[in-house]
Parts: sequence; structure tokens; C-alpha cells
Amino acid sequence: MPFQKVQPEKLSTSVVRQIEQLILRGVLRPGERLPSERELSDRLGVSRPSLREAVAELQDNGLLETRAGSGVFVAEVLGNAFSPALIRLFAAHDEAVFDYIAFRRDIEGLAADRACRMASDTDLQVIDTVFKRMEAAHPKRNPAEEAAIDADFHMAIIEASHNTIMLHMLRSMFDLLREGVFYNRNVMFKQRTTRDDLLEQHRAINTALQKRDPAAARAAVTAHLDYVETALRDEKRALRNEVVARQRYQHERER
Repeated sequence: MPFQKVQPEKLSTSVVRQIEQLILRGVLRPGERLPSERELSDRLGVSRPSLREAVAELQDNGLLETRAGSGVFVAEVLGNAFSPALIRLFAAHDEAVFDYIAFRRDIEGLAADRACRMASDTDLQVIDTVFKRMEAAHPKRNPAEEAAIDADFHMAIIEASHNTIMLHMLRSMFDLLREGVFYNRNVMFKQRTTRDDLLEQHRAINTALQKRDPAAARAAVTAHLDYVETALRDEKRALRNEVVARQRYQHERER
């Protein structure tokens, strides 16, 4: 029969598997620096030659990169989910913006549901910590800071869902959101009433997650993104009306 003796796994192979898993699960993020060789070999309990062999293999596989004088980093393995031409197309058309929000509503609702059932206590603590940062930032009225924490909050929920494909796909898409490809999130945080509403919506999401209530968490995410969609539609309508009024005024002056 075609059985073969089981061979002990090389230490470097075990290191490769562990680092691959950390990258796959999103624990090690693109661009993140690994600990020094001495520290990492101590943490992993392997010799430096074994660690160097593992790092070399991960570099050959495109998962790690060495930067002269800086150390070893996780490679930018995510890239863009879309081509530059498609990104420019998204940015130029409202239809893509609202399709993006609808996509987020479905996927993040599912992520919140999964997080309630599958997140560890540590995962939920991370989400709660990000929400507390959000509360602390609220009185400062710094739109850029609040928008950044908002993205961190939603990504923490996706990470807590423990679905690696969802995690890497939405990380790439959130990078586009941070860059303002779909809409300028900072604008939303400049309005006092909107800011207050958004904080309470995030509170409702966090409360449902901490209670591990999947239905309530999904409903809170849906309500939040419904609100975002309505606010954006109102903002775009106001801008269009402003442009029309300006054109009308210019036309009257030229008559």
C-alpha cells in the first residue's frame, strides 16, 4: 500500500506556516514591520538560521519584503480590488456610490451577525475599545479624526467575523473609502446633528455586538448605512440645487 513514513517538519517550515496564518487572518497587516530577528527567534523558539530560512521562503513567495536599514515587513499583498480606470469611473458616478453603500449594508450586516456568533471575547473588547475612542473624539469635533475612527470601527467588526476572504476584500475596499473614492466621509462629520446621530448608531451596533445579539447587530448596521445613504442623497441634491441656482443667477446677470 502507498503509505510512507511521516517526516518531522523542519523548524523553518513551521515558522512559514505560522506567519502565513497570521497574514491570512489579518493579524499581520500589509506594511507592518516584523520584530527584530533576535526578538522574533526568541518568540518563536527557533534558531536564527531557521528563522532566516523561513523569511527567505516568505520573501520568495511575495509575502515579506526586506527594506534596507529598516527591517522585514509584510508585503503590500492586498493591492487594489479594482483597476485605476474603474476607480476613476466609480468616483465620477453617483450610481457606483450608492451601489457601494448597498454592498456594504449587505456584507457588513453579515459580518456583524457572524461576529456575534464567532468573535472571541478579545475581538469584542477591541470593538468596544474603538467605540470608546470614538466617544472620546466626539467632543473634539475633528472630522478627519472621527472619520478615521469610524473606518477602524467597521473594520474591527469585519475582523471579528473571522472570514478571511471577507476580511481581505473589504480591507482593500475600505482603503478606497479612506481615500475618498466613493464619497468624502469627512463632510458627514462636519455637521453637528449628523455627528450626533452617527455616534448613537455606532453605539447601537456596539451594544448589540457586546450582547452577542445577531439580529439586533444586523439591524443596527442596516439602519446606520440607510442613514448614510439618505444623508449622501440629501447632500448631493443640495449641491445640484446650488449649482442650478448659481447658473440661474449668472444667466439673469447676463441678460
